[in-house]
Amino acid sequence: MPEGDTVWLAAQRMHTALAGATLTRGEFRLPQLAALDLTGATVTEVLPRGKHLLIRLADGRTLRTHFRMDGSWHIYRPGTTWRGGPSHDVRVVLATDGWECVGYRLHDVEIVATADEGRLVGHLGPDVLGPDWDLDEAVRRLRQNPDEQIGVAILDQRNLAGIGNLYKVETLFLCGVHPWARVGDVEDLETVVDRARTLMLANRNHPEQSTTGSTRRGQDHWVAGRKGRPCRRCGTPILLGEQGPATQERVTWWCPTCQAARSPIDPRARTGEPGRPQPVTLYRR
Repeated sequence: MPEGDTVWLAAQRMHTALAGATLTRGEFRLPQLAALDLTGATVTEVLPRGKHLLIRLADGRTLRTHFRMDGSWHIYRPGTTWRGGPSHDVRVVLATDGWECVGYRLHDVEIVATADEGRLVGHLGPDVLGPDWDLDEAVRRLRQNPDEQIGVAILDQRNLAGIGNLYKVETLFLCGVHPWARVGDVEDLETVVDRARTLMLANRNHPEQSTTGSTRRGQDHWVAGRKGRPCRRCGTPILLGEQGPATQERVTWWCPTCQAARSPIDPRARTGEPGRPQPVTLYRR
């Protein structure tokens, strides 16, 4: 699942392959950029910003890409068969004498002046995996909207950048917080945010995303993908629901016992099968 740690790892690998090298191929397979050719440009650095990947060029331009749910960059030696998917899924090809970086199903592909990067990423909150991470600022931004659902608020990249749905549900489970609790009712936001960062730091150097400490299939997550299966802590069946504004809903897993609401939860809570609202106990005294 492409989240901030996935983008961080991709940026490190692409920086190693491209930084300081001149592109022998800079091809775009997108209608809006089909006429653009980056051949001859020199890459100065590749770095992540939340879920955005920035490729800076020596001529003062930056290529920004976003993975969203299904995008990825793959790196190959010249002459190696590309195995990231069918050729019609390729969006960008950046090659040097030593490497070929192939972008599959990339989104928000755009070239801007490096000085104008703020137009693309300036709205983002503190980067969870960034060198300038600021816990206090992230918490301050979250508290600006105390009536928002915590599960929605920590996915809002304007509050803090990099957290995706997987780390949302796993963090809230580990902290015992109901996903539909109001931000203002979460007693220790600092702990919630810091736990999410700890999980991401633990996973950023490898493609596997484990929150339990095990990388074995089926044992790597506490609640994500485990609807109806017993909670690893208490045995209660894990619930699944939809959360988020209309057209932007994200599936949410949680344990109704370990994450029992201790204050009235947001009445917009929807539980059960996605798309099928069902009654929910508001809180447990």
